[in-house]
Amino acid sequence: MSAVAELVERTRAFVTEHVYPVEREVVAGGRVTDDALRLDLQKKAKEAGVFGPLSDPRYGGLGLDTRGQAQVLEAAGASLLGPLAVNAWAPDDGNIHLLAHVANSEQQERYLAPLASGEVRSAIALTEPAPGAGSDPRMLRTNAQETDDGWVINGAKHFTTGANGAAFTICVAMTSDGPTMFLVDQDNPGLRVGRRMPTLDHTSAPGGHCEVEFIDCEVPDSAVLGEVGRGLELAQVRLAPSRLVFCMNWLGLAVRAQQLTVEHITGRSAFGVPIAEHGIAQGLVADNEIDIAAARALVRSVAETVDVHGPASPQARHETSVAKTFVSEAVWRVLDRAVQLHGGLGVCEDHLVARFLVEARAFRIYEGPSEVLRWSIARRVLRGPR
Repeated sequence: MSAVAELVERTRAFVTEHVYPVEREVVAGGRVTDDALRLDLQKKAKEAGVFGPLSDPRYGGLGLDTRGQAQVLEAAGASLLGPLAVNAWAPDDGNIHLLAHVANSEQQERYLAPLASGEVRSAIALTEPAPGAGSDPRMLRTNAQETDDGWVINGAKHFTTGANGAAFTICVAMTSDGPTMFLVDQDNPGLRVGRRMPTLDHTSAPGGHCEVEFIDCEVPDSAVLGEVGRGLELAQVRLAPSRLVFCMNWLGLAVRAQQLTVEHITGRSAFGVPIAEHGIAQGLVADNEIDIAAARALVRSVAETVDVHGPASPQARHETSVAKTFVSEAVWRVLDRAVQLHGGLGVCEDHLVARFLVEARAFRIYEGPSEVLRWSIARRVLRGPR
């Protein structure tokens, strides 16, 4: 057995033993997914040797390439809380990758080290209320003015995932030279975390999706992440891996939903025979298996592209757009069929698949709505090879 295959088995065992019971407490028992829960799960993940599939070994991580991550995160993704437990959940997953590739040594020591080791959480503030930036980051309205002592940031953001309780936020703001990323400590008096937005997905995101304001927020020159004016360009380093991690995690949940469905329909009878013996039920199970197999093959193929060509390469950007579009919709189809095959119990959160479906709905929007990704995919195809 290869080292990655052995790690996959350990991850499955960890999720089954330690994460599934807590997941049920959160979904059916009303327990809140907070930092106390996160830290407890991550402590157990470290003890089991499955913590940090996205992190470098110097931060206590596993040092996996993208192909290895694809297998391990599918196993972790079998629970809504699995990726959180191993420190591979948004927005920290993308921020770990971004800081590892863009931050200077001082920034890596101050921000990346505690984030990658699970000591803290982070946030990234890009999306803004209308008429600001959403799917089109060029509509950015938050601005940063240069001063003798550094920069002053002003603007409003929303859907800032994890902002409540984060240690720092990566803020994208417009400067005279163009969009720029800034590292802002959460205790900066000019950063104000407001309302936690009441979104459909709330089980697996400590800190929620929040409204955030930057009001005369003063930061030093050392807060610039990367280079002034290259914020959106450098953000591409984060985008492809983050989209692919989403696919890996949610694919794992689709596989789990299929397993739960098979258990249910083989043990429940209707019209004199087990549901599993009805041809129409078998068709839905087969369609689920087809979607899972296709999604898995696509994820692993694109993971190889990212490893070979790099996360910011044109190939990676194109193929992760394809993967994110297909996998997000395939996962939705699998979960919807799982709910249908559970019958009335499918809409009851006691049986988990209802919560799986609701949580997964945002996957088709976050990190690029399917419609926007289709537009960008088509544009690249129509431009032809370069």
